[in-house]
Amino acid sequence: MYRFLLTPRWWGINVFVLLAIPFCIFMGSWQLSRFEDRMQDGRTVSAEAASGRQEAARPLAGLLPVDKATSGRLVTATGRYDRQLLVPDRELDGKNGYYVLTLLRTDDGKALPVVRGWLPGDADAAKAPAAPGGEVTVTGALQASETPGSDGVSAQGGLPAGQTAAISAASLVNLVPYGVYDAWVTLAAADSGMTAVPAAAPPDTGLDLKAFQNLGYTGEWFVFAGFVVFMWFRLLRREIEFLRDAELGLVPEKSASASGEEPVAVDVGNK
Repeated sequence: MYRFLLTPRWWGINVFVLLAIPFCIFMGSWQLSRFEDRMQDGRTVSAEAASGRQEAARPLAGLLPVDKATSGRLVTATGRYDRQLLVPDRELDGKNGYYVLTLLRTDDGKALPVVRGWLPGDADAAKAPAAPGGEVTVTGALQASETPGSDGVSAQGGLPAGQTAAISAASLVNLVPYGVYDAWVTLAAADSGMTAVPAAAPPDTGLDLKAFQNLGYTGEWFVFAGFVVFMWFRLLRREIEFLRDAELGLVPEKSASASGEEPVAVDVGNK
């Protein structure tokens, strides 16, 4: 009855099943490990952020370039405030507003973007407090350059003069005649009555949309593995039912031959 499993057609089916199931399980396990890694990264970042609030601020140069380990750490930088820009369409505590971003010219000639605070409403340069004059030392949380189109970051162009959609060296270097650090700082204490902007978690960490995507892909791959097994048993049952019908003479010999099981059809006919 089960000799059809040795036919070329069923050899192909069996090989496909034997390869597909381990592949689906491997991919599902890999996506699950990615989800667990993101969760672990989120816990690590939270722990480091908590310890970072207790640690003394460190010089900027010692924490560059920004990565998962240094993002959110307190840094200090000394220089003179230069050009001021506004970053519109930024939410804080469920309210729409804008960041007040000022470039701090350091001794090495490069500028560090500093978010001095947040104000509610539409971006208005007249309402943004002027930056302190003279040499200043700022202390704040180190952040990686933003990517236009990412969470909370607008990708729109054509903004009015004095505004930028993303806080990134790639965007700011076109607005000023000097180099810009590939990082920015949000002040621990906002200036002039503005609201301090909390540090954001590093990308690809914590329970964010990408983490849920990894978890969803995990379920999909395991469902695929189960579907392959289900279809194999369905095809097997269908083939057995077909052969039993052929034994009872319910299937014409021509149809039995067309199924690809010629040796079995001949044996049944002889019986």
